[in-house]
Amino acid sequence: MLTRILTLFKTHEPDPLPEPDAKLALGALMVRVAKSDAVYKVEEISLIDKLLAQMNELGPIDAAKMRATCEKIEAAAPATRKFALLIRETVSFEARLEAHEALWAVMQADGVRREEELEIVTQVREALGLSEADCAAAKARALPQTNTPAATP
Repeated sequence: MLTRILTLFKTHEPDPLPEPDAKLALGALMVRVAKSDAVYKVEEISLIDKLLAQMNELGPIDAAKMRATCEKIEAAAPATRKFALLIRETVSFEARLEAHEALWAVMQADGVRREEELEIVTQVREALGLSEADCAAAKARALPQTNTPAATP
């Protein structure tokens, strides 16, 4: 009887995380950018859900579930560069540009651009093999999504 009672107090082992593919890696990078300033705002979360839905043809609930998975992956994740390299090795150049655009949009979602966020976006750009011109174009395309004026980094 004591054994049964003690088993009630044991913590449930969390389900193992899926092995990140390019989609989950990008989601985890978006979460990492949003959390990099230690303030994970609802505007950032909402935009991540919207981007995941658009990029993966998901409904709002499935996009939120995917983001929750990405949050867990990000928390357990290795270096940012490893995620970016996973994306670089598995998707087209156009998809890498789209990924970089999504990171810019998330960075600007709360209307405040912080150095920590810019540092991650820059690391990802380099790991994705994108030029500074590619980065500038992705940034320009991301601005209309956020409706936020942006200062030059």
